[in-house]
Amino acid sequence: MPKRLVRQEVPSEQTWNLADIFPGVPAWEAELAAVGNDILTVTQYQGKLGNGARVLLSCLNALEDLQKRFMKVASYAQLNQSADGTAPANQAMAAQAMGLGARIQAATSFIRSEILALPAGTIEGYLTNEPGLVEYRRFLERILTDKPYALSPETERALAALSEVLGAPALVYARSKSSDMTFAPVKDGQGNELPMSFAVYEGRYEDSADAVLRHNAYFSFTQGLKAYQNTYATTWATEVRKNVVLARLRGHPSATHMILHQQEVPIEVYNNLHDIILKELAPHMRRYVGLRKQVLGLDKLLYCDIEAPLDPEYNPPTTFEQSGEIILQGLSVLGPEYLEIIAAALKNRWIDWADNVGKSTGAFCNSLYGVHPYILITWTNSLLDALTLAHELGHAGHGVLSQRYNHLLNSRSSMFFVEAPSTINSLLVADSLLAKTTDQRMRRWIIMKLLAIYHHNFVRHLIEGELQRRIYALAEKDQPVTASVLSRVQGEILDEFWGGEVEIDDGARLTWMRQPHYYNGLYPYTYSAGLTVGTAMAQTIRAEGEAAVKQWLAVLKSGGTKKPLELAQMAGVDLTRPEPIRQAVAYVGSLVNEVVNSF
Repeated sequence: MPKRLVRQEVPSEQTWNLADIFPGVPAWEAELAAVGNDILTVTQYQGKLGNGARVLLSCLNALEDLQKRFMKVASYAQLNQSADGTAPANQAMAAQAMGLGARIQAATSFIRSEILALPAGTIEGYLTNEPGLVEYRRFLERILTDKPYALSPETERALAALSEVLGAPALVYARSKSSDMTFAPVKDGQGNELPMSFAVYEGRYEDSADAVLRHNAYFSFTQGLKAYQNTYATTWATEVRKNVVLARLRGHPSATHMILHQQEVPIEVYNNLHDIILKELAPHMRRYVGLRKQVLGLDKLLYCDIEAPLDPEYNPPTTFEQSGEIILQGLSVLGPEYLEIIAAALKNRWIDWADNVGKSTGAFCNSLYGVHPYILITWTNSLLDALTLAHELGHAGHGVLSQRYNHLLNSRSSMFFVEAPSTINSLLVADSLLAKTTDQRMRRWIIMKLLAIYHHNFVRHLIEGELQRRIYALAEKDQPVTASVLSRVQGEILDEFWGGEVEIDDGARLTWMRQPHYYNGLYPYTYSAGLTVGTAMAQTIRAEGEAAVKQWLAVLKSGGTKKPLELAQMAGVDLTRPEPIRQAVAYVGSLVNEVVNSF
């Protein structure tokens, strides 16, 4: 049986270069201690923010400097942990960084409390009298919107000090998934025994053309998940309960309202995305899986067959090096400044694409202010990997541009918007590939990969979002959240969406165990917002060219200086209306029609 590499065996060129943050652990340890000691550069202003605009400006400058340094410390620890969660040293570093973060949050919580305690109009006067504060306008205005929900300074400090504890559900889930969860090895159609892991299942086996391997891996995966279902249900229930209690303490109507307030998203927009997409996209996706059942000659379609290739004989491999060329060609439309960022990421080891024991599953991008973004992905030589990498490079491009043109405190946009700059990249790269081929089989193959992206972001993540919507509703009624409840509700949602076209078995009902997104507030549904904006903007760039590109780059450079719906408006997308959502759904339908008609 092939052996999975441990981290020390991975070639360095497949890993990210963390020396760009710190030359080594000793330098990290020194800065960890120094940052802790320098918290007083901010706390020296405690009790003084009412003394004038210059004092507030000095305080915010000190806060921003401290946060820049802490982000480097935290990112170095988190990235090492993501690369190998089994290493005790990495676990210890992550714990030390979390502890420092809690200390900083508690010590600096006075800033928010004192700003909110100032007499009405004070901040507006400060902004008028001190030009240096203008850069912090958005930061200050966001704090002021929290005034109805603020607790006493002592309580806010206590909650900030407990941030490490309040973040424990996410840490327990991630640590268990990377370090403890194991799966039985599986056999392929030729009888070869293959290693099995969370990352390997989702990256290689789930969409394998080998039905024997696909089904064996699904069985092994399901059995592995079952062993942890009660632990993970307790972990997630704790996360949900935490948010419900915090919302009640702060006076929000519900946890959902509280999290949407943080995202600056009206609840009507949140509900529209769920209601419209789940209802109107379902017929297109049912038609697509119906085609899969017919082409593959299956009596019944299992959940593990949803992404099985329709043309298994045709699967041109895509190496990491080839994907770089494909991505650069596809994104060249975005101009030289943007392309320079992408080229640097591909050339300068911003990307960790190895497969090793203990590596975090999925893919992510950490945009580190003052350094550069870091991207994690596990490479399987698939075109879908190239589109996923283009997606993460979209986060990187957005991160670099927003940080290049904004202060740290204004550089990050709302979670609601962050998936738009990533999803558009996948669409632009797919468009480029389609424009370059006259081979109908190749065209169909590319469209099917594009549909895989829409399935992942428009279907899978939104179904996760719908699970959150229903579970939070139950929790608000103080109903217990257990493994059986989660699996039951998950099964109901999948049954409603697939309408009998897919058999919803135990493995399908356990999909609530597969995502860390549940521990990041209401994150899953935001992919649908990002794909709606990305789809519309890609079509505009296709139609209008350079003018639309300038418009989009202006959005990226705005960072977090505007509310998410305002950023979408800058891109020409009004997410308060259902039409853009329906247009994105219709585009998916057109892709399904083309694939169905090609068989």
